[in-house]
Amino acid sequence: MNNVEIEIRDKKLTLETGKIARQADGAIVAQYGDTVVLATIVADKTLKEGLDFFPLTIDYQEKAYSAGKIPGGFFKREGRPTEKEILTSRLIDRPIRPLFPKGFYYETQGIVSVLSYGDENIADILGIISISAALTISDIPFNSPVGAVRIGRIAGSFVINPDLREVEECDLNLIVAGNEDAVMMVEGEALEISESDLLEALDKAHQEIKRICAVQNELQTKISKEKRPVITPVIDEELKNTVREISLEKIKTAITIPDKLMRQKSLDEILKEAIEKLNTGEKDITMDIAAVFSDIEKELVRGMILDKNIRVDGRLHDEIRKISSEVGILPRTHGSALFIRGETQCLAIVTLGTSDDEQRIDSLDGESFKTFMLHYNFPPFSVGEVKPLRSPGRREIGHGMLAERALKAVIPTKDEFPYTIRIVSDILESNGSSSMATVCGGSLALMDAGVPVKSHVAGIAMGLIKEDNRIVILTDILGLEDHLGDMDFKVTGTEKGITAFQLDTKIGGISREIMGKALDQARQGRLFILAKMNDTISFSRANLAPYAPRIYTMQIKQDKIRDVIGTGGKVIRGIVEQTGVKINIEDSGIINIASPDGESAKKAMDIINSITAEAELGKIYLGKVKRIVDFGAFVEILPGTEGLLHISQISDKRIAKVTDEINERDEVLVKVIEIDKLGRIRLSRKEASREAGNKGT
Repeated sequence: MNNVEIEIRDKKLTLETGKIARQADGAIVAQYGDTVVLATIVADKTLKEGLDFFPLTIDYQEKAYSAGKIPGGFFKREGRPTEKEILTSRLIDRPIRPLFPKGFYYETQGIVSVLSYGDENIADILGIISISAALTISDIPFNSPVGAVRIGRIAGSFVINPDLREVEECDLNLIVAGNEDAVMMVEGEALEISESDLLEALDKAHQEIKRICAVQNELQTKISKEKRPVITPVIDEELKNTVREISLEKIKTAITIPDKLMRQKSLDEILKEAIEKLNTGEKDITMDIAAVFSDIEKELVRGMILDKNIRVDGRLHDEIRKISSEVGILPRTHGSALFIRGETQCLAIVTLGTSDDEQRIDSLDGESFKTFMLHYNFPPFSVGEVKPLRSPGRREIGHGMLAERALKAVIPTKDEFPYTIRIVSDILESNGSSSMATVCGGSLALMDAGVPVKSHVAGIAMGLIKEDNRIVILTDILGLEDHLGDMDFKVTGTEKGITAFQLDTKIGGISREIMGKALDQARQGRLFILAKMNDTISFSRANLAPYAPRIYTMQIKQDKIRDVIGTGGKVIRGIVEQTGVKINIEDSGIINIASPDGESAKKAMDIINSITAEAELGKIYLGKVKRIVDFGAFVEILPGTEGLLHISQISDKRIAKVTDEINERDEVLVKVIEIDKLGRIRLSRKEASREAGNKGT
């Protein structure tokens, strides 16, 4: 057994191997505080024929026992992956995938299991570190260790690995991963922070990442396991030259076609022609021809950008595609928008609901509720393909969460707007940046729905072409530029600052200089898009859509909650049956009444007011006699509120018995003549009669 440790923010991070899961190619138990994860990595020893890509699968799984829980549901065991597990699996995959050598096409699987879950809020970070360490000590080829930290900011000060409680106070929450040389992956959200603050956060995060990478190298030195040889596929030089002779000039022409489908059709025809001409021998060389063809296409597209500053659709490096948008396009929805940027279209729909529509989340952190949700859909027709419709995959869930984080910064609090908000983004056409179109479309739809958002949020995807010292940063990248480029860098924000951030690279990281230039260029692009969105709608509508539910809020005293609910919920059910409204009562005494019309809501509020009303000194009530006693009667003047009508206050004349004047269940006019410090009420029938008589005269 071997282990190494490092102190991060006054807590030890321990990496241990050799004790458990010893039949995996690499296994690491990582511990930080009370949080423990097991990471294993295994790669097939036999290469599958016909693969031209790296088949890597990363799975992150949370065990209920790690937090001392038994899973819910009928089967009482962990089921399909939760949204958090899927997002964390993506998070682990993204920084390590670019670090495998080209040509290593062996099926590889990494599994991260949470064995103990503490309050450190670090299981996802440990997942990245432990998988990297497992790869580093294994015989699987892997270029360099990866470190990761979460960085937050509380009251202007940066905090490494903030815990669950501290995250609630952060105005910045980023997960940063990288190697010793540079940052490779960033994911997170912020409350409109500046570009300079973001760069400072990344710098501080990278200092810790370097230390985490160093300790992994120390562990590898202790293990000293030899890496497997990698046989890089070699394509015959004569075939390369022949493909270039046949296709080069045609590809040059095809890549300048602005329309995506027409460009791809032309390229497909050129490739098909090359295959038909050259794949005539006994051995099938289709994959080799396609690989050479792809290399030529990549070389030409990148060269055109680097040498001429011209992109495949004719734009300059910092130009944004044509933008148009509409709102209120669907008659029955609560809010709708169509956002179009070039050949990418997003239809965003807002639906407003009540507290009954909140999403209940049962996680290792405990039970929580979400009142704002964004769901992203990417149907096959959006890219002209035929595929079966399935439940959302990892990509859809990841894109949806990025857009949700981006817009969350401007969503009003529940006290300001007591609705559950759901946005659905249906991508109708896609040629890059569909998640950023979702942010823009979602922002427009929120304003159309009358949600009192603080301002618009826009998103933009940046790219990078880097050849040695030649660098071009691309604004608003196409799908082709994402595929053939070196970076996918998404930034969202308002005019004031950044709200969400996502960075992935295909090279060994991004320098601070490149990051700074990309952020500045992204800001200019974001401001341009925000201006276009404001031209369509710049303020939230004053009124909700006619088909949206109306929610009315009222406050009652906490000790009156039980009166409104009644025994076994009898009272509140009766109000709902009488009025047809939905009622939600919070522990603080806030009552939200959802109704399709104001009249029903008013009726419900009147009933609740009558139940929760308190006696007022000097006011006359028509009460009901509940009990007769020797010295008077107890009269209910309000539901659940009784006062004493003393025998001396029943009549102007002297009476011997209470029942000479009143009996149980009689209705009598009484006036409140005293409320003592204990809340006891004294009533007078004779004063009520006098006052009523005076008013009558």
